[in-house]
Amino acid sequence: MKNKEESYHAFEILYWCGIHIGEPLALTVEDFDFEKKTLRINKSYQHIKGKDVITTPKTRKSNRVLTLPDFLSDEMQDYISRLPYLKVDDRIFTITKSGLHHEIDRGCRETGVKRIRIHDLRHSHVSMLIEMGFSAVDIANRVGHESVKVTYRYAHMFPNKDLMIAKKLNISRNGEKDEQEEPGSERTFEK
Repeated sequence: MKNKEESYHAFEILYWCGIHIGEPLALTVEDFDFEKKTLRINKSYQHIKGKDVITTPKTRKSNRVLTLPDFLSDEMQDYISRLPYLKVDDRIFTITKSGLHHEIDRGCRETGVKRIRIHDLRHSHVSMLIEMGFSAVDIANRVGHESVKVTYRYAHMFPNKDLMIAKKLNISRNGEKDEQEEPGSERTFEK
């Protein structure tokens, strides 16, 4: 994807932020705060009856501010700095949803990678956050799920904590040191 810079950066935002397809297509320069390394999501791009339309996001919770990883903040700042014609309220990504679909088709064809839906990049982001150990509440807040119940659709992916619970109970009962605790933070419990 890197040989088409606009679509590459749109896919970077989609994957690393876990946002809906219309949200990056509505982004303007004003949505980025590179000092705080944040991205404001407060609108979505639609193409309705031949016209570009900017709408509110899908749900109330979809209005949010995301903290960007350093590398993505740097990439986007560099990319935007190389768009001299861009006005503050212009869309950064002028590609359309169908253009992104074409680009994912092209990228998959060229690499031999199985094609996924663009929305599946959002699912991949959620799956990655689960694997990293973040809670359903934290993930729901980041991706703008209206309810944590939506995030629990991924419940099968959340790690089983039963073994960890048993280990902690052993430590509690036997006064053993938790191997994951910092040195000097030993805790013992009296009966």
